[in-house]
Amino acid sequence: MLIDHPGSGTDTIAGALAADRLGAPSVVYFVLSAAAPLTVVAGVVTTAYAVTGITGLPIAFLVVGAVLALFSVGYVAMARHIANAGAFYAYVTNGLGRPAGVGAAWIALIAYNALQVGLYGALGATAAPLIVQWAGVEIPWWLIALAAWLLVAVLGVMRVDVNGRLLAVLLTAEVAVILLFDVADLLNPAAAGAASALSPAALFAPGVGALLVIATTGFVGFESSVVFSEESRDPRRTVPIATYASVAIIAVLYALSSWAMTVATGPEGIVAAARRDGPETIFLLATAHLGDTVVTIARVLFLTSLVAAMISFHNTTARYFFALGRERVLPAAFGRTGRRTGAPKIGSLAQSTLGLIAIVVYAMAGLDPLVHLFFYTGTFGGFGVLLLIAATSVSVVAFFARNPTGESVWRRVAAPVLATAALITMVSLALANFATLLGAEEDSPLRWALPAIYVVAAVLGVAWALVLRAVQPGVYARVGMGAKAVTGGAP
Repeated sequence: MLIDHPGSGTDTIAGALAADRLGAPSVVYFVLSAAAPLTVVAGVVTTAYAVTGITGLPIAFLVVGAVLALFSVGYVAMARHIANAGAFYAYVTNGLGRPAGVGAAWIALIAYNALQVGLYGALGATAAPLIVQWAGVEIPWWLIALAAWLLVAVLGVMRVDVNGRLLAVLLTAEVAVILLFDVADLLNPAAAGAASALSPAALFAPGVGALLVIATTGFVGFESSVVFSEESRDPRRTVPIATYASVAIIAVLYALSSWAMTVATGPEGIVAAARRDGPETIFLLATAHLGDTVVTIARVLFLTSLVAAMISFHNTTARYFFALGRERVLPAAFGRTGRRTGAPKIGSLAQSTLGLIAIVVYAMAGLDPLVHLFFYTGTFGGFGVLLLIAATSVSVVAFFARNPTGESVWRRVAAPVLATAALITMVSLALANFATLLGAEEDSPLRWALPAIYVVAAVLGVAWALVLRAVQPGVYARVGMGAKAVTGGAP
């Protein structure tokens, strides 16, 4: 085992995550916090209406939710055979082979780090004007981002259940406010025909590809239930419950909220309102119905929503570092955890370092934290996660083709094949509409440059795996083994 000897005078660390710390509710809190409900409702939903001009977003959320629920059938079935904090990396490894798995790991590290650090820009840009409004004090966005970074860095090396309790409090208040806003919108319709946004016909319009991809970004984080499988109580029960519950809650909550907005503005008015007011749309509607006090509380919760998402993505990213370090794909130091906390200490510190570098670089360059750090980086990270989900779905099909016992035909063949077809279609639509996703011109070099980063990362990951196979076959043999990788000692 990768364990330092007690009494050595150093902080004792181990090569295993803390088991039996999380039940299904705690895992759901981590997943939903990564999904950042209030951030999605205020930001992603309004952006989708403004960018696409299509009112069928409520149906889009339900369609994407159905596809991800279908994907989850094979996903959680495979989780009964594999428990690994590397999740997608481990799945692709066991389904498509070690080189593909390491390539997927490189993509995962880039995508999740991008999602996490991008949130610092959103928090800084959103909080700065509110502080001026409330306190009359002008604070640069990067100083606010640094304060959030310090909080996340400290929590990242603490016990995972401590993080879970904090997320539970923040998320409960956040969802309660969203539902309050939804009820207020539904009780104050602006015009007749409010149900039109729930018609499937509202979805099928030019630009539907961008709409589906934007809706997909609202679910990013649902897959992290498997990341915490090694720290869950009874993972064979906890992981399926947390995964299905998360997808269902996200789909229903976002569909309801996006529909409620169309009720409050009128189906014909939501696009104009979103283009005019942006993320303020939900708060302006609520002000008219609920008053300033409730909306002020909601604005605070919008900020805590961003912080909660930072904490959740930080924990997920740290565990990817841990999974790769434990198997020596990354340096062995990443595969160690604090003995007292069970947290992936080095992986957490590495993620914090990347976050600090991003804040400092963007601040020194004078770049727009909302557009360049949050929007571009977040869209880029979300696309990476979509690629990983599609690759994982293919891997599930391949895994059960070789290991057909123990699962029904629906779980190991039918559902995974259908999910794979749907997800590949989504990836194709994402590529075709990437300029729209960025809000850039069709001839913008970013349209192909950003997706190309993942191609390069995957190729480099495959090449590194082949190097390990040639130079360190013992390390290569442990790729994708999870906790079993350390039972035989160091190579």
